[in-house]
Amino acid sequence: MRTIGVISDTHGLLRAEAVAALQGCGLILHAGDVGDPGILTRLEEIAPVHAVFGNTDWGELRARLPPTAVVDLTTEDGVPRAGDSGGVLAYVLHDLGDLDIRPERTGLSLVVSGHTHQPRVDREGAALYLNPGSAGPRRFSLPVTVARVEVDGGSLNVEIVELDVALDEGR
Repeated sequence: MRTIGVISDTHGLLRAEAVAALQGCGLILHAGDVGDPGILTRLEEIAPVHAVFGNTDWGELRARLPPTAVVDLTTEDGVPRAGDSGGVLAYVLHDLGDLDIRPERTGLSLVVSGHTHQPRVDREGAALYLNPGSAGPRRFSLPVTVARVEVDGGSLNVEIVELDVALDEGR
């Protein structure tokens, strides 16, 4: 069994609570709106990171990050291996509204997105859709969250982790 950490919409704020929730993960996916390249550096101290840019990421982040990524959740570094059909593949993008592929036709098991700041897990056919919510500055009364995905063979179990931060805390 392997644990994958999933985070999104940090908007320049990497909370200590998010770092603690991602400890022990073998891989981390960031679904965009990173806000500060230093966040990725800090996450890489925990595990290999695969990140995409979000609609608020510009400059260095926009130049450094792709708009989408395919990640093998079973390899040490997340990089899919040519000719290896045994992996569990995730597709990462920022805004699910921009999804331009059909997961069921491409062998994807997981679609990860952010953007809405609302944590959500849905299943459509054979694919699981995950939005880990926002781990950055609180928006409205939405919870501050990350997600953990347990990969056991070909099955995925998702847990949304609500971070214990003050309700009235804007940052």
